[in-house]
Amino acid sequence: MTGYGRGEASNAEVSVVVELKSVNNRFRDLQLRCPREYMMLEPRMHKLLKEPFQRGRIDAFVRRAARTGATRVQADHALAREYARVLTEAADALDDGSSGVSTTVPLSFIFQQPGVLSTVEAEVDVLTEWGVVEAALKAAIDDLAEMRRVEGAALRTDLLTYLDQVRQAVGEIEAVTVGINERLREKLDARIRRMVGDRFDPFRIEQEVALLVDKSDVGEEVARMRSHCSQFQQALDSDEPTGRRMDFLLQEMNREVNTIGSKAAEHEISSRVVDLKSTLERMREQAANVE
Repeated sequence: MTGYGRGEASNAEVSVVVELKSVNNRFRDLQLRCPREYMMLEPRMHKLLKEPFQRGRIDAFVRRAARTGATRVQADHALAREYARVLTEAADALDDGSSGVSTTVPLSFIFQQPGVLSTVEAEVDVLTEWGVVEAALKAAIDDLAEMRRVEGAALRTDLLTYLDQVRQAVGEIEAVTVGINERLREKLDARIRRMVGDRFDPFRIEQEVALLVDKSDVGEEVARMRSHCSQFQQALDSDEPTGRRMDFLLQEMNREVNTIGSKAAEHEISSRVVDLKSTLERMREQAANVE
């Protein structure tokens, strides 16, 4: 199920933004991209994302921005003293009173020497920032879940429409099968008379008709289709994640329809089987979006 969610939270030290993007997938696939500082928090973030989402590919993007300076300047006092000592000795050696060269060593010159001043990144205590990350992540999850709920309501309406079409087609197939025994007997009788005239055994025709009726009887398949439709309706009405259950029921419906098609002894049944397969395929595509 597609959707987008965004959450933001901050405190005096840090600001965190979380963006979630969801696309269809039969299974749950979580992809988390977060700053290097938050590597230790990834298991906690994965756990939060797993709880509300059972299906779909979820891409999570976490951004961190420090609200206070994260870079520090430090001085190597020992190295500065060493530079000062060496430079002072060299200056004294040059000071013979006649060179005219200034032997004063500027402090700024010492600070410019390699290694005297350096910058370091302040250590991040990620555990103290977890509360901010959690708040931003939960806000993004709620935002995404709401969008998915809206889409789910629209999907439910579509699936109910298709389910009504399936039930109608199943009812039409059941109605068509009424009187099929007599129609098969008449067709078989007419065919044999064309082939052998009046020289045939009526008892033999009854046996053949019984075999044909048994092979073309779709009563059990129709009954199972009605049961699957009822279970599908229950899945649509449930507040629990039912996407995988719908997938299974649609597979079973498709199997029953294929069996009805292979048994179909009349065109009226075959034409409705084609319509049923088309409707079930549309339902399958839509059910792939259901949580």
